[in-house]
Amino acid sequence: MSQKKLVAFINAENEYSANIIKLADKYSCDGADGLFIYNYSGDEASREEFLLTVRKIEKQIDIPFCIGVYVDRFEDAKKALYTGASKIVIRKALMPEEDVMSEIISRFGKDKIALEIDMKADFHTAEKINEYYDMGIGTVILKHINMTQSFKDVVAGSKANILIRDGLIRNDLEELLSMENMDTVMTNYFEDKDIYKAKRALKNNGVDIDVFEALIDFSDFKLLDNGLIPVVVQDYRTNEVLMVAYMNEESFNKTIETGKMTYYSRSRQELWLKGDTSGHFQHVKSLMLDCDNDTILAKVRQIGAACHTGSYSCFFKELAKKEFSKKDPFKILQEDYDIIIDRKNNPKDGSYTNYLFDKGIDKILKKCGEEAAEMIIAAKNPESEELKYEIADFLYHMMVLMAECDIDWEDVAIELLNRR
Repeated sequence: MSQKKLVAFINAENEYSANIIKLADKYSCDGADGLFIYNYSGDEASREEFLLTVRKIEKQIDIPFCIGVYVDRFEDAKKALYTGASKIVIRKALMPEEDVMSEIISRFGKDKIALEIDMKADFHTAEKINEYYDMGIGTVILKHINMTQSFKDVVAGSKANILIRDGLIRNDLEELLSMENMDTVMTNYFEDKDIYKAKRALKNNGVDIDVFEALIDFSDFKLLDNGLIPVVVQDYRTNEVLMVAYMNEESFNKTIETGKMTYYSRSRQELWLKGDTSGHFQHVKSLMLDCDNDTILAKVRQIGAACHTGSYSCFFKELAKKEFSKKDPFKILQEDYDIIIDRKNNPKDGSYTNYLFDKGIDKILKKCGEEAAEMIIAAKNPESEELKYEIADFLYHMMVLMAECDIDWEDVAIELLNRR
């Protein structure tokens, strides 16, 4: 059995998109192991707006999420999963026709489909839930549950992966997560509470749940004469160096406990929670110790600017520079894409890129097809030089297509990640 998980759920029905995104981001930063976001409105416009909101959330958060959505046709399920959701959740009371459900299961598999059942309105036995599993639904979400023996028998006897979704208090969470066949609980209990603190309390009471834990004791660190250890801080997505600060044992332990970077201020001689006054918190993604045990490397999700000057990074004063070729493939592709986007937004006379944008999608697609064919022909030749040239040509035209369709490299990277 894997570690137990606390998943936050968000009711997105009749809620502003900005509020949903803000809350999802907060949960992601504050320690939730995943998100369940739902809006079961059958109105087409409301559903499209919800899926657009979910796509914005996907770009912002870095924890898995599933979405509950009204599904009437196969296309509804496809659109929902194409947001990047790990699963789509269908309400039992709103299940589509049997042939539509069969098509969805056949196309996406049981790991991508969950069924939500209201146990208060329609109590299901394990035998009934197993019928859904045999039909091809791998996960069942139970809501409005009571901790009765009948409920425990359902969990114990179900072949499907059982999740709980309810407004739960901490004692309920502990009892549920202590059950042998229960690894995930969804709750909105933590909207205004400290998730890290709750998870640590669960851990202390014997629940095997993921919390930050230092694998090396602070006493094994090699400290400076003043009892501090330097910390180099990087953006976890880009690896950009943001700042350098210092920790003592107390600030290190606070960082582990809260999931927010906490330092020791040498000038004020006190602990310093980064962002406590500015709101520019640094949420910990990983902490590494160098080979000599004398420097910490922190990778963080930076909110706002890291530097007190308002600069994103403290390292913006150029001292010396030698021209060099960047060979990082992703950076090169991103920089080329940025140039294409700039041409789209700021047309330049004589630009071939602007010529393609002016001609429109059909011309861009024609060029993509031609370049793909030339790449295939080049691949049949024994020498690789021509193939490299044709691949570069194809990638350029493909990026023009991406820009035309409002897709960027992050969208593609996330989609590749979701396929692992």
